[in-house]
Amino acid sequence: MRAAVLRTPHRLEIEELRDPRPGPGEVLVRVAACGLCHSDLHVIKGQSPARLPVVPGHEMAGTVVALGEGVQGPVIGSRVVAPFILPCGRCAQCARGRDEFCEAFWSLNRGQGTLYDGTTRLYTPAGDPVWMAGMSALAELAVVPATSVFAIPDEMTLEEAAPLGCAAFTAYGAIRHAGALEPGERVAVIAVGGVGANLVQLARVLGAAQVIAIDVGAEKLDLARRMGATDTVDGSREDVRARVLELTDGEGVELAFEALGRPATIRQSLDVLALGGRAVVIGVSAAGGLTEIESNLLVRRQLRLIGSYGARTRADMPQLLELAAAGRLRMAEAISRQVTLDEAPQTFAALDRGEIVGRAVVVMEPR
Repeated sequence: MRAAVLRTPHRLEIEELRDPRPGPGEVLVRVAACGLCHSDLHVIKGQSPARLPVVPGHEMAGTVVALGEGVQGPVIGSRVVAPFILPCGRCAQCARGRDEFCEAFWSLNRGQGTLYDGTTRLYTPAGDPVWMAGMSALAELAVVPATSVFAIPDEMTLEEAAPLGCAAFTAYGAIRHAGALEPGERVAVIAVGGVGANLVQLARVLGAAQVIAIDVGAEKLDLARRMGATDTVDGSREDVRARVLELTDGEGVELAFEALGRPATIRQSLDVLALGGRAVVIGVSAAGGLTEIESNLLVRRQLRLIGSYGARTRADMPQLLELAAAGRLRMAEAISRQVTLDEAPQTFAALDRGEIVGRAVVVMEPR
């Protein structure tokens, strides 16, 4: 198969690898589409730890083509999506329903670049190992634990479904769990990229009365309005705090989401809060990144600063798919580019330059 392989930082190249095979409890998926995410960009730039060489890609939809030993479903030929958190289903965290903390996912997949028997599924034609990041979906084939694949509604294309696995999945976890949105609350979303666009639409779907989108580009703010933002603020031209206060009768919002991972926007998420408000930081920064925050701001205004990494795979993915099947999610609206696997390296470069509005998706050529 063909895959995007990172051997040294900043050099993502397309190579031929052996077709992988699923182990016990795993499925083999022919990848149809894979979204390009800032988290992978951090790996490509050497800003997040990864075992090299590695195949990135963690936002995937495709078709099941083989089952590993002991797998009862899904059936071969079914169309599936896989969220980026791959729970083992057996550890203590999975048993208590907190599979975003899955011990095997963090220690083996994230820590060592393997699946849960401690080995990779990826090899060069000469037999040398290539390590995994998630399911390593920037490839024509991907091996995924059977606990992490979900059937796609008939109404959705595979290209539309792929961003459900990270962009929408991450947004859902932040709103439902970390932010604990209450119906009628006011929300601010800072940075309208792939995740931010889904924060906007899911906040509206899940009951926010007002959603204020904040970014620095007209195209991104236009996307926010299409995704359901009631108001927009251009941070390159307006005083963000002053404008948000104006839009909320001088109070601020009860809940703010930061989806970029930069110190300035993290501080901004606190600046726009009402008394007692909650700021949820979602954006992943480079490893070791620090943000200075005035502690008195938290204390006197009784603000809460909360981190959120993703949703809960087995509990939340079915809920997202129900929303999609009911037509309440507009996943196609947030996809601004469809590119080939060969174009993935240059598209990541465009993402790094801030040129991607919403989500870019690699669409694999059928074979």
